[in-house]
Formats: sequence, structure tokens, C-alpha cells
Amino acid sequence: MASPLVSIIDDDAGMRTSLDGLIRSLGYRAVCFECAEHFLDSNALQHSACVIADVQMREITGVELCWIVQERYRSQAGVPVILISAFCDERMRASAKAAGAVALLQKPFDGDELVGFIEAAICRSR
Repeated sequence: MASPLVSIIDDDAGMRTSLDGLIRSLGYRAVCFECAEHFLDSNALQHSACVIADVQMREITGVELCWIVQERYRSQAGVPVILISAFCDERMRASAKAAGAVALLQKPFDGDELVGFIEAAICRSR
């Protein structure tokens, strides 16, 4: 059986590379996208055990991505989404929670905290 797949969506190439390395070091598979549109155009959502997405992206934000997954892809609506952002305030946290995100972490985030959310998300999706 293949290891769980984590989809990473961030417009920052350095962040994608860092997250990809972290995910693979945990023994999971990773696939990276520079924008939510590319992710949604792929078949990655139906194979993902967890999604990590930046909030601030050009066309579709991470919060909007959560809503799209909930509304358009109901069969994958249970896929846990972890949002990351350089700017986290109470309004952003409320928006992320309302959209169904399982976590919102502020950059730079603690790697151990992210790993905890990833592990919990993957356990939840099994």
C-alpha cells in the first residue's frame, strides 16, 4: 500500500521545497502546486490524505480553496486542509475555521506543530 499523499499549494517556491522535504522526511508522498487552480485542475485532491495551502495566493486563496472543496467536491470534502499564512489575526482564524480548515498556522511556524497537525490530519483521513 502506498504511503499517504500530502498536497502542498504555495506560490512561494522556497516554501514548497521546504514543505516537500518535511513531508517526505516523515515517510509520506508529496505533490506540489504553485496555485490552487493547478491543484484543482489535477486529480491530486481525490488522492490526497491532507492538503497544506498558503492563504495568500493570487487567484484563489487558501480559504477560498477550502470552500471550493466543500461545495464542489463533496466526495473529497473530508480531506483535511491545513492553512499557512504570514498574517494571522482573529478574523482570518474565524474565516479559516468557517471554511473547514483543520488548522491555521502563522509563518514562520514551528515545524513540530505542523508535523502534529499533519499526523492528526492523516489519521483523520484514513
